[in-house]
Amino acid sequence: MAAWAADQATKVWAVARLDGHDPITLIPGALSLRFLRNPGAAFGLGTSMTLLLSLVAIVVVIVVVRLAPRLRDRTWTLAIALLLAGTLGNLTDRLLREPEPLHGHVVDFLDYGGLFVGNVADIYLTVAAVLILWRSWQGVALDGTPAPAGDDDE
Repeated sequence: MAAWAADQATKVWAVARLDGHDPITLIPGALSLRFLRNPGAAFGLGTSMTLLLSLVAIVVVIVVVRLAPRLRDRTWTLAIALLLAGTLGNLTDRLLREPEPLHGHVVDFLDYGGLFVGNVADIYLTVAAVLILWRSWQGVALDGTPAPAGDDDE
């Protein structure tokens, strides 16, 4: 809940301080604060699919909540918590921001050297993806036990 709140607080700040203003350079060529409202997904993809992105986010939240009771491994717990916080952070924008519910535009303000503009929820989602891939590659199940081996009989 604290991670979601941090994401939302930074977005409220971005709307109040960055909307309608010139970008603020933090690290020349690498990081600046630049306000934009994103109707799509990462890298400006799917701008016409806001409703679908909202519905996918709702499904992700439901799946994560259903997985939560099985978590016994700290790394998996952190990964799933970050996945939930990031998904809920951007879903909150899609539900509550203009132009209308389920079609709202996500507030982005972290400009990574002109490559893409994101937000704190996107950082959570990226770290979650790395942790999920890492733990899966290690063969660790949600409960911390070795994951069942795949079928090698080909």
